[in-house]
Amino acid sequence: MDASKPQLVLKRPINIKAVVTDRWKDEVQQQLQAQINQVDGQLQQLDSQGQRAIAEIQKQSLQPPGPQTLQQIDNIQLQVNEKKSELLEQKNQSLQNLQQVQILELGQEVTQLQVEGFFSVGVGDNLVNKMQVEILLRDGVVEEIRGDI
Repeated sequence: MDASKPQLVLKRPINIKAVVTDRWKDEVQQQLQAQINQVDGQLQQLDSQGQRAIAEIQKQSLQPPGPQTLQQIDNIQLQVNEKKSELLEQKNQSLQNLQQVQILELGQEVTQLQVEGFFSVGVGDNLVNKMQVEILLRDGVVEEIRGDI
């Protein structure tokens, strides 16, 4: 580095891409399936908790239940349904991602994530080129670093 040339240290996004291989597809599919299974478990737990809460309110209330008790039950059911919707949306997204992974072609490059990194820039440097850096992985191993480091 030339000491007479003023330098700044900046932060830039770095895209991490992966080459689609059989191993990569297997790993991603396993991760997505694990997410789907976890959401299924959360849905079952949510149903059980909601049913227990409603049963507890019904057990403690007068028979027939009054308007306040019915309102409590409705509120619990509403909360359960809202959380269920969120979980089902997560599950649906994971299922869509699973389908997309299955149709990817071997050798294709896909963006996996984005990280941030620091770099030096000085007078005369092309900032646009320095901002465009990506790392290509094959089965978790860096195969290529693209761009102006």
